[in-house]
Amino acid sequence: MKNVVITGSTRGIGFSMAKEFLQAGCNVTLSGRGEDLTEEVYEELAPFKGKYIYILCNVQHKADLQNLWDVSAEKWGSIDIWINNAGQNTPHVFAWETGESYTKNVINTNILGMIFGSQIAAAGMLKQGHGAIYSMEGLGSNNMIQIKTILYGTTKCALTYFMKGLARELEGTGVIAGRLSPGMMLTDFITKTPDGDQSEVITDEKFRKIFNILADKPETVAKYFVQRILNNTRNGIQIAWLTNTKAIWRFMTAGFRKDRLI
Repeated sequence: MKNVVITGSTRGIGFSMAKEFLQAGCNVTLSGRGEDLTEEVYEELAPFKGKYIYILCNVQHKADLQNLWDVSAEKWGSIDIWINNAGQNTPHVFAWETGESYTKNVINTNILGMIFGSQIAAAGMLKQGHGAIYSMEGLGSNNMIQIKTILYGTTKCALTYFMKGLARELEGTGVIAGRLSPGMMLTDFITKTPDGDQSEVITDEKFRKIFNILADKPETVAKYFVQRILNNTRNGIQIAWLTNTKAIWRFMTAGFRKDRLI
């Protein structure tokens, strides 16, 4: 049985992973920026009462992340797995059209928050003598450039560099670091803008076609991730869902995947 902490885990892939870890018998700390979980989430987690806690945490604030570690460690005794999942996007516009607040939020959440979380988790895990830290990659982690998303892509490119470096620094310590590469998923990142409105990208016919070929529901990806995270002992690993081979096969069978998600 593992003790798991996931940032940004009230919805999307973070929440799906939390449920998968709980189903696997783990203790889980969920976190997010809301004061509490919604009634809908509480209902979904009802079968796991006593196996999870929720802690308010804005990853842009290092003190919040330290509190997330401290409360979780006190509750579960130790933390075996820490996942930096909290993420922020920007409106689908050119970089020079992106407002200052959106620019700061995507950088402070995706880079600074991930680094703060990793620093705190590494320090705590080194003291306890074991643990695994994972961060969520995304568009830009492989240096692919897509216009009107380059600020988000820049943060994910930086995340990949940092996590590779962190794995090097942790070599031989008993603590490992790795990356999770989910590919395309049907989450609020795709369907909504940062302000909660419907995203214009889902009305783009070309995007919809590619998305329906390559994307998956977060529940599918979470199941794949959690099984491998629980079994992994390798440092510096990338656990990737949408591999090149899988992507090629999906394009070859694209006729069977029309309009399956959006």
